[in-house]
Amino acid sequence: MADLTAVLASTHHPFYLKATSDRSPARMPQADEWQRKVQAYRQTLTAAKPDVLVMVGADHFHQFFLDNYPTFLIGKQPQYDTTFYNEEREFGIPQYLLDGDVELSNYLHQGLLDAGFDFSFSHELKIDHSIVCPIITVRPAADLPIVPIYTNIFAPPLPSPKRFWELGRAIRRIIDAYPSTKRIAAIGTGHLSLELGGPRMFGDHGPDPEFDAKAIEWLSTGNIDAILTNVTHESMAGAGNATHGFMDLILMMGIAGGEDADYVDQLDLFHTREMFMTWYPQKNSRLAAAAEAAAASSGASLGPVFAERIGAEPIGADKDGVSA
Repeated sequence: MADLTAVLASTHHPFYLKATSDRSPARMPQADEWQRKVQAYRQTLTAAKPDVLVMVGADHFHQFFLDNYPTFLIGKQPQYDTTFYNEEREFGIPQYLLDGDVELSNYLHQGLLDAGFDFSFSHELKIDHSIVCPIITVRPAADLPIVPIYTNIFAPPLPSPKRFWELGRAIRRIIDAYPSTKRIAAIGTGHLSLELGGPRMFGDHGPDPEFDAKAIEWLSTGNIDAILTNVTHESMAGAGNATHGFMDLILMMGIAGGEDADYVDQLDLFHTREMFMTWYPQKNSRLAAAAEAAAASSGASLGPVFAERIGAEPIGADKDGVSA
C-alpha cells in the first residue's frame, strides 16, 4: 500500500517570494526571519522523500466565481498551468507547469464518492497561489506530480468545520488503502485570523491574536472536539472576514489523524500570523532527526504549542513537555 510520509499544514502568504527576493533598502524587516523559517520548514518535507503531493487549497475567485463555485473539487489532469495575471503583477509569483498524477486523482475521486463526498472534478483546472505558494516554500524545484483538491472557503453557503474534518479523515483512509508503493505527502494551506479589505487589514499583527493562539494549540494537539465546540462560520467571521480558510487547516489535521504535530512554527507579520506545521504518520528516527535539525535553525517546537492564557504568546513544548 501507499505510504503517507508527511502531512503539512501552513498559511499561504502570496508576498513571500517578493518580500524575500527584495534586496533593496525597502526590504521588509521580517524578511530574513521569514526566509529562515520557511527554509527550515522545507526540510521537514524533503526528509519525507515523497513521490507525489496531494495538495489542498482554494480558488481565490480566479477560475470560479459566485455563479459556479464547487464545494469540493479534484483535478484530474496530466499537467496543470499555474498563476493568474494579478498574482504575477501584484505578488511576483512565477508561472509553473506542474505534472499531475491522473491515476491517484482517479483513485481518490472514486474513493471520495464512495465515502459520500460528491466531488466535482476538472480536466481544465488552473492552479492559483493557494497551491503555488507551498510549491514555492517547500518544493521550489516543482519536480513532483500533484493531485490538487480545492475546497469552498469563500462563497456561502460553506461546508461546516465538521465536514472539513470528515473529508480529511476520508482522504487519509483512501491514501492508506491506495494499492501502490508510492510515497505520498499531503500539503494544505489556509488561514488563521485574516482580514481582507476590511478595517482590521494591515495591522501590527493578525486581526485576532487570541484566535490564532488557540487555533495553533487546537491543530497541534489534534483537538477536534475543541475546534467543533468553538469554531463556527460566525466565530471565524468575527476573527476576520477571511478566517474561513482555517477550515482547510482542519482538513489537514483530519488527514494527520488528530495526532500531536511533530513540528510547529509561527511568525507574526504586520497583518497576519504565519504558521508552519508538520505531522509524520510513520515517524522514525530519521524523520525525528530532520525535524530536530529544522527546529534548531527556525526555533520551532518539536511538538504541540499551547496558548496558556488568553492573549498570551503560545508556549512551545516537545512531546516530553520540554520547551523547544
